[in-house]
Order: sequence, then structure tokens, then C-alpha cells
Amino acid sequence: MLESLKNLFRVGPKVEYKELMKKGAIILDVRSNGEFAGGHIKGAINIPLDQLNNNLNKLKDKTQTIITCCASGMRSASAKNILLSKGYTEVYNGGGWYGLQSKL
Repeated sequence: MLESLKNLFRVGPKVEYKELMKKGAIILDVRSNGEFAGGHIKGAINIPLDQLNNNLNKLKDKTQTIITCCASGMRSASAKNILLSKGYTEVYNGGGWYGLQSKL
């Protein structure tokens, strides 16, 4: 319960997204294809949240650092939880793509 609240309100250690990217992290944008086409972070991979389970083969290395993003942070939080439940070990919720872009 406490962990869920921490995730919801982003309480905890500050994530240095720039550093994660320097170390080879990938950005996973889970918005719809149309939303992604309207603007996205350069180099991001687009797998809409409702298609994530069927496209995990595009994320082969379960130890690869993944930063999820969407429009507001809700879908990216769900994506993070899905990935963690499937055995991915280094997953961060970057929140909304536009805000995340400014942190890179």
C-alpha cells in the first residue's frame, strides 16, 4: 500500500533521467499511435499500452533500463507495473512525455 502511494505521488529518490539515458536507457511511449505521431521524444519506441503485452518481444532484454512515458503519467505507470510483473528489472515511470523531454 505504501509503495503504491509513493508511486502515485512520486515520492522517493529523484530519478536522473539524463544519466539513465547516458547509460543506454530506452524511452517507451505508451500513447496511441495517433498521439505519438502528433509529437514524441526523438528515438522513443511507441507501443500503445493496450498492445504492450502482445509486443514484449520488441523489448527483448529484461535488464535494459526502460523509461515509460505517455500524456500525463497514468498509462506510463500502468506500463511500468506490467513490465515489472513480466520480469523487467529496471523500469522507471517518466510521466508525461513533454515533461520528460525537458528532463533529458
